[in-house]
Amino acid sequence: MSDRTADATPAPTQNATVALLKEFWFYFRENRGAVVGLFVFAALVVVALLAPLLAPHDPIHQYRDALLLPPFWQEGGRIDYVLGTDAVGRDMLSRLIYGTQFSLFIGCMVVAIALAGGILLGLISGYFGGWVDAVIMRIMDVILSFPSLLLALVLVAILGPGLMNAMIAIGIILQPHFVRLTRASVMSERSRDYVVAARVAGAGPLRVMIRTILPNCLAPLIVQATLAFSSAILDAAALGFLGVGAQPPTPEWGTMLAEAREFILRAWWVVTFPGVAILTTVLAINLIGDGLRDALDPKLKRS
Repeated sequence: MSDRTADATPAPTQNATVALLKEFWFYFRENRGAVVGLFVFAALVVVALLAPLLAPHDPIHQYRDALLLPPFWQEGGRIDYVLGTDAVGRDMLSRLIYGTQFSLFIGCMVVAIALAGGILLGLISGYFGGWVDAVIMRIMDVILSFPSLLLALVLVAILGPGLMNAMIAIGIILQPHFVRLTRASVMSERSRDYVVAARVAGAGPLRVMIRTILPNCLAPLIVQATLAFSSAILDAAALGFLGVGAQPPTPEWGTMLAEAREFILRAWWVVTFPGVAILTTVLAINLIGDGLRDALDPKLKRS
């Protein structure tokens, strides 16, 4: 009898998890744009993972007999270079495919940096309050008072140009949004009965913050992380365009735009394709963010 009871215990938990996932997907798919964005983003992930197999050429190899070739459907184009070549003979399609790897990697790293620091500072600020809260929030206000791109440029100038330093700088400038969001959630949750019960049971501040309060603050943080992902890609592309992000010959979309500036009028493809890639990726991620907001925010759920 006891064995049967023990075996049956996990079922309600599993059923509840499945029910939550079904409810989430129901509200998420109500937003058609979010579903389209999800499929586009999934395709980008597949392209990034399979880049060595999908790219027809080495993204940094220079073909000296194929400088500024147009796409294959234009006069003078060659089927060997489907989307044409750049000013030094590198295949545009291959560079765009490998650029997907860099853009998604940048988004993941920046969100990880911003999320980790933002959650930690937000938990401390919202839980302890007082002078700790005042100091942390004033620092966040100072960061928010600067234009994000200008502050990123200053940080990269201090750290030195390069992709890793650009990601660190962007992660720092995106942290205040996570700090403020986490702080607001913690302040609304810390006086709830379940938090008081955890304290009475002897749980320390660290356990209460991480194990008790944080899981109930994740929904808005997930939505913010999605939006920060797209902001990270845009900011990294901007820094690359200005020459302080990823450095040539790295096939990063912003760097590709920077290298193509002087050929805008006579070689439209070297500017258009990286720009469309950035636009498509950011739009897809923003659409997913809208869908996550609809699915995770109870106030937006329709009966």
